[in-house]
Amino acid sequence: MTESTANRTEGGWRSLPRNVWAVSLTSFLMDISSEMVINILPLFLSNVLGTGTSLIGLIEGIAEATSSLLKVFSGWLSDRLGGRKWLAVAGYGLSTLAKPFFYFASSWATVLAVRWADRVGKGIRTAPRDALVADSIDERQRGLAFGFHRAADTGGAMVGLLIALGLVWALQASAMELSNRTFQLIVLVSLIPAVLAVLSLALGARDVPRTGRHERPVISFRGLGRPFLVFMLIAGLFDLGNSSDAFLVLRAQERGLSVTSILAMLVAFNLIYALISTPAGSLSDRIGRRKIIIGGWLAYGAIYLGFGLAGKGWHIWLLYALYGVYYGLAYGTAKALVADLVPARLRGTAYGTYNATLGILDFPASLIAGFLWQEVAPAAPFFFGAALAVGAAILLALWRPPAVVAG
Repeated sequence: MTESTANRTEGGWRSLPRNVWAVSLTSFLMDISSEMVINILPLFLSNVLGTGTSLIGLIEGIAEATSSLLKVFSGWLSDRLGGRKWLAVAGYGLSTLAKPFFYFASSWATVLAVRWADRVGKGIRTAPRDALVADSIDERQRGLAFGFHRAADTGGAMVGLLIALGLVWALQASAMELSNRTFQLIVLVSLIPAVLAVLSLALGARDVPRTGRHERPVISFRGLGRPFLVFMLIAGLFDLGNSSDAFLVLRAQERGLSVTSILAMLVAFNLIYALISTPAGSLSDRIGRRKIIIGGWLAYGAIYLGFGLAGKGWHIWLLYALYGVYYGLAYGTAKALVADLVPARLRGTAYGTYNATLGILDFPASLIAGFLWQEVAPAAPFFFGAALAVGAAILLALWRPPAVVAG
């Protein structure tokens, strides 16, 4: 460990390297843009276009699953080229180009096409971006770096939701359903931070020179090692019950919350998420990633059980705010654990495989949730998710991963 690295470790988040700050600023700006639109998209589909929950689940599942395959290729390509930055810039750029077409959407098929294009951009950028963060930081501060990135990302989501909340309040006050006019204005405003996000990464980040062996990366679980495979199996079980958050938004409306109340609920969720992410990541550097992830998954199980049992709108409001505890504990920490489990030269491929596998599982997860909601009961998807979360937490507690294998 070099003297400069040691100084960064002692300095905490203020001394995080330039790349972590640049990537975090980009995520902050892009999430301002994305969360303004994506969180009200289920309401647009349901209230304006009259789309059923099964089709909403299909849209979310296809958008995530089809783009997820690109995450493997993009991560592998970044390992092969030895460069992360410009692939990430391209992904952010594609998502920015796709967003204006939401303005013209008049059918669920159009929404599906635009949502898919936006997620393709995410598929291109996610693995190279995560690998760039991991390349830029010492393993002793890895949890802190990913936690800080998640906090910035979530802070942007909170700002975006506050802007959306202000626009909804100004245009339709306490109306129970979203109007097309309000949705279109939000889409237009969302384009400004999206463009700034692309410029931030293009001008602010730098690729980290490769060191050590320069072997050709291979897209395979076997090449990434047994520890990574075991973690993926456990995380995959959890993710099968982790359906799109669109169903939580629909649950809130089904329990009687207005559009403005739902947006305020999402702001509270992102505030808690942002406040927890950085200290949780830093704590994982000291006590281990696994304990933090287990805590997050158990919190998810308890909260999803509450979503299923909730009888009133304020129950959903409170539970969704607390839902930020799960994200703050587990999301960034899991990405730090991926870097712990694989050699540095394969980080792009590992992140691509990790994100792609979970993204592909989003398809059956959302289809199952839509089916359970429509054919069994609106509470059923949440009981299903809670059961899988507890099961995955137990398996993770029984697993004993090896020490960090790469710096």
